[in-house]
Amino acid sequence: MSITMLITMMLCFTLTISVAVSIGLAAMLGIQIANINMLISVKEMFNSLNKFPLAAIPFFILAGNLMETGGISRRLVEFAKSIVGGVQGGLPMTCVLTCMIFAAVSGSSVATTFAIGAILIPALVKHGYPTNYAAALQATSAELGVIIPPSIPLILYGVAAEVSIGELFIAGFGPGIFIGVSLMLFVHLYCRWKGWGKNDGDGRLSVGRATIQAAWALLMPVIILGGIYGGVFTPTEAAAVAVFYALFVGMLVYREIKPRQLFPILKKSVVSSAVIMFIIANAGLFAFLLTRAGVPGEIGRWLSTVLESPAMFLLGVNIALFVIGMFIETSAAILVLAPILVPVAIHFGVDPVHFGLVMVINLAMGMITPPFGVNLFAACTIARISLDQIVGRLIPFIVVIFCCLMVVTYVPSISLTLRDLVYK
Repeated sequence: MSITMLITMMLCFTLTISVAVSIGLAAMLGIQIANINMLISVKEMFNSLNKFPLAAIPFFILAGNLMETGGISRRLVEFAKSIVGGVQGGLPMTCVLTCMIFAAVSGSSVATTFAIGAILIPALVKHGYPTNYAAALQATSAELGVIIPPSIPLILYGVAAEVSIGELFIAGFGPGIFIGVSLMLFVHLYCRWKGWGKNDGDGRLSVGRATIQAAWALLMPVIILGGIYGGVFTPTEAAAVAVFYALFVGMLVYREIKPRQLFPILKKSVVSSAVIMFIIANAGLFAFLLTRAGVPGEIGRWLSTVLESPAMFLLGVNIALFVIGMFIETSAAILVLAPILVPVAIHFGVDPVHFGLVMVINLAMGMITPPFGVNLFAACTIARISLDQIVGRLIPFIVVIFCCLMVVTYVPSISLTLRDLVYK
């Protein structure tokens, strides 16, 4: 049954059938082969969605869309540019820094790509950067949206692996900042080598003026993250607070959101949320059938036999996840693989919070690797270029992030130091 399900799912992927439908069809076929009552599928799909932390996903998506329309994104760009925009390559560095700040509220890399890319990709092209480089940079920088908390994939991992979402969030700061700083250093050196960005400081506001203009926008992550770690509200409740704050600032402070724009914003958010929820429901059923067939236990025993040390286990998992992430959507991969791999990681003495960051960072690279990189599609849509034009520019960015992943994998203190200070 399990082999048939996996072959069916991969065949559907090859035929470019959507991820959710591919997983669902494979699961339905598995139910028929195992002669299980079809009502089980309804029950398991409902159980997959009937989890309080998942309520944060549509709220964070809506908050990101409100920030984009309400002028918050643009002011964050001006603030970031005032800090790093004065050096050669300052505009690409601004892109990375803005995505880091935006990620502290939106929790979604695709939302970050559209919200920041709509502003910065045209700006980069105007300053003489190649269009495909600008698109590749934006897609890569937006990946920070799923690493720096709050993060939708971290929420999904916490639910699937039964790990504290609060601990995952605070552990995400170290790797997120580390990768962000590494990307900024890389683009600065790369631009100096290429001779790009010598006039990036043109039109840059002073830090003081930019801070004043972006004060309400900068207060947003402070309220959200401060509320979570101060115990004022849960991560799920924080998502709702983010929506109301973005709506308040966009409509009453900046006055850039008009009442007539609310319905398109809500519609866009509902569609995005429905896609993710449909994937979660089908992946939950798929994972249930694999677990019922004893696949997680068998894989765990096989890995324990083949990979004899924690270091080898982490290396093997990283290679496998990198390949899997290229073909399977991040949310689905987390929901299917986390229940299988986390028990094995614990067997090898790997902290499940640390392993969660490794897993999310690795699978997030699937968002910027062909053929199913959602960030690439979003960036190409904004830049109005084809996918094949962006691939060559992506390779250096992927190498940088993969190197950062290896450091995060084998230096767990990057993830766990802050967590241990707060929770232990």
